[in-house]
Amino acid sequence: MIYYLLDPENPTKSCKSKSSNFRVHFKNTYETAQDVTLQKQCVPFIIIMVELVGVPRPNNAARHQVGHPKKSAEFLLYILKNAEINADLKGLDVYSLIIEHIQVNKTPKMWHRTYRAHEQINPNMSSPCHIKMILLKKNRLFLNQKKRLHRRKTFPEETEETKILWPWREFSF
Repeated sequence: MIYYLLDPENPTKSCKSKSSNFRVHFKNTYETAQDVTLQKQCVPFIIIMVELVGVPRPNNAARHQVGHPKKSAEFLLYILKNAEINADLKGLDVYSLIIEHIQVNKTPKMWHRTYRAHEQINPNMSSPCHIKMILLKKNRLFLNQKKRLHRRKTFPEETEETKILWPWREFSF
């Protein structure tokens, strides 16, 4: 039995997907699941990375080395495609699904050997992870209302104080 941290309220209108022991870094996958799924925010890297050319640097990153973890994003897309296939088998509309829950857990570290000079052996540890995802069917009405709410800006009532604070409101763009 698979244990999920969150159980959906209506299991008939949701689908699940999971995979264990992915050989991808836990930290990168966790941060990717939080910030980079839509590539709106980059993940800052401290170690010098050669392949990070052409990624725009956001204002919140203090360092120049930022990027999108490619391998973590590919594994998240793999889990997402698997969840879509599960939804299709259940008879759910794939285009009305939204991601309700993503869970990334640590797994036991894998130990490998690196052979060095003078008969020395150093450990090479990797930190894989488990990924679990729940997709939920939402009505299109809900999605359209959400878009309408984000589209319109609201301003306070026009008074003498607001005209002083916002003089640009008199001009039309």
